[in-house]
Amino acid sequence: MTEKHDKLDFWYAAKNTRIVTMPARHLETFGATLLNYYIISELMDNINQVRVREGRIQAYRPQIIVPGSDEFNKVLDGFGEEAEKYMDWIKDHSADMHFLRYGFKIKKEEFSEQVLSDNLEAVTDKVKDSVKGKNDPFSAVVVGVDNPWEVSLLSLMVEVIRNSIPANVNDMKRRNLFGETDGVPNSIREELEKAFTAAGRNPKLIGTLAKKLEKYGVFEKYQDRFFSLVRPGSA
Repeated sequence: MTEKHDKLDFWYAAKNTRIVTMPARHLETFGATLLNYYIISELMDNINQVRVREGRIQAYRPQIIVPGSDEFNKVLDGFGEEAEKYMDWIKDHSADMHFLRYGFKIKKEEFSEQVLSDNLEAVTDKVKDSVKGKNDPFSAVVVGVDNPWEVSLLSLMVEVIRNSIPANVNDMKRRNLFGETDGVPNSIREELEKAFTAAGRNPKLIGTLAKKLEKYGVFEKYQDRFFSLVRPGSA
């Protein structure tokens, strides 16, 4: 019964989420993006009591997923249990998100909420007008449920991703990141080059480099270069 109830919780929240204002800009392709969100919801069993949650969410730089890797498993940071369950559902049903990994982190230090005595539509109009006046291309307004409200926030992020994918993919194609060199995707090769450079400057990062090589299944391809870093430190 508990599992069925949990599924209904996140599914009900997702189905009853309405995006009022989408960000005018897509997620950055080669850097992190900070989005300002406003989640509006009616309090349960309270007439004309509306909660407005305001905060920031960080979207990490999208990464190309290597086939068979577990890169999609860790995409949320700071979200609750219902949002995690909703993301599990998304992973199984949204094929267009499977080749790019997007990670999200709620910036809790920027979070605030207030309860207003008014009807839902009136509060929504006020928040929408306020956000419009700020002229912030990375702001979004959402009408959702009061609990679990993080599912409504995640529903917003899913739509932001879908709007961002075409531009992100085009940017990556221009840098040939979807191609391969010696059987290694160029995006992974770029990441490993940075890891090798960092490990060369700081031996404490050699272990992190080794984990990356193992994770991507390319240790043998890079083993000579890797051991050339290890040997000086062990001498």
